[in-house]
Amino acid sequence: MPQADRPAVCQIVGYKNSGKTTLLCALIPLLQERGCKVAVIKHDAHHFEMDYAGSDTWKHRQAGASAIAITSPGRTARIEEQGSSLAELIAAFASYDYILVEGFKNEVFPKLVLIHEEADVQLLQQLENITAVCVWEPLRSEPQLEGLQNTALFPINDIQGIANHLWCQRSYFQNFNI
Repeated sequence: MPQADRPAVCQIVGYKNSGKTTLLCALIPLLQERGCKVAVIKHDAHHFEMDYAGSDTWKHRQAGASAIAITSPGRTARIEEQGSSLAELIAAFASYDYILVEGFKNEVFPKLVLIHEEADVQLLQQLENITAVCVWEPLRSEPQLEGLQNTALFPINDIQGIANHLWCQRSYFQNFNI
């Protein structure tokens, strides 16, 4: 098992409907096949609900609890009525081999950038620490993509190639100095 003292953290970023969740869900089993424990942190710019109306945890929150947790032998969930920074969430998942982060575009961790359409190419000038660009097929010949230096370029459906990139860059992702 590749567990080390620090998890490998990589952000998967792109605009809405660029395929971030689909790519993450395809990468997780490939990393697990290599013996890795994978955690995912997702950024949601909107209010979300994890528990449902009428459940015990929902009742606890409705009664005014600022934080609740529910645990069973195989699962734990925690809900706090406050936001958390990416650094705090990463620290909470420090025992995992990989932490794949969906979103948080402006954070400084190494990134895979998903380019779905021509307008998305502007992300490449706006973001830092891009290690790979994953593009939808019609954009593979886009002139702005040809000049990428020190950046891997993958078709969005090359899941094995992207997983290999994550594996080969593991040390960099673990030791990235923020």
